[in-house]
Amino acid sequence: MKDILGLLVLSLPLVLLALIVLAVLVAVTLAIRYARKSGRNRWAWGIGVFLLIFLPIFWDWVPTVLMHKYHCSTEAGFWVYKTMDQWKAENPGVMETLVDNSPQKYSNWPRESWNGKEITSINQRFGLQYKNHLYSSTKPNEKELFLNVWRWETEVIDKKTAFVLARRVDFSSGNDGYIGGEGPLKFWLVNKGCNQSREYSNAFRGFLEKLRGMKQ
Repeated sequence: MKDILGLLVLSLPLVLLALIVLAVLVAVTLAIRYARKSGRNRWAWGIGVFLLIFLPIFWDWVPTVLMHKYHCSTEAGFWVYKTMDQWKAENPGVMETLVDNSPQKYSNWPRESWNGKEITSINQRFGLQYKNHLYSSTKPNEKELFLNVWRWETEVIDKKTAFVLARRVDFSSGNDGYIGGEGPLKFWLVNKGCNQSREYSNAFRGFLEKLRGMKQ
């Protein structure tokens, strides 16, 4: 029963899109037929009816895609401001004393309060600070940027010095389980990340692996 319900949920957007396409085809066909019989301009009536149905549903599609591409091309990426070799040279012997707060191989780090903010605690010295609308919304770029475009920024911080060792920025669009944006039925708006999102994520994970510390 759960499998059937899951299949229905997954197929709902496709069914909706099929119904929209069918409605457009039927409406445009009827409009052209009416225009032909009444001596009116068939092109004008066909295009007019098409836009009358298309725009209320898809009006935000093109602007969302364009803004998502713009932010991805101008702001997304992964940056390292201090390598672990540099950090170890500045803090000799400290890395060997750090204990990973996640006993599992995958990251399952706890949250903690740091400098009046809530961060993810990797170990005694390092943490992750998330800057997005799910964790904080004090700055304009941490809220909805334009229509359904969202910014996702994560910083690796030295909790003792507050220095940012690395930073990753990505952008998503639509609403695929996130809070905010158009509902998930508008699946044509959904883009989970920039084109190089996987590359940035792999580089970020590789950086984190170097500073996790010893297992508990």
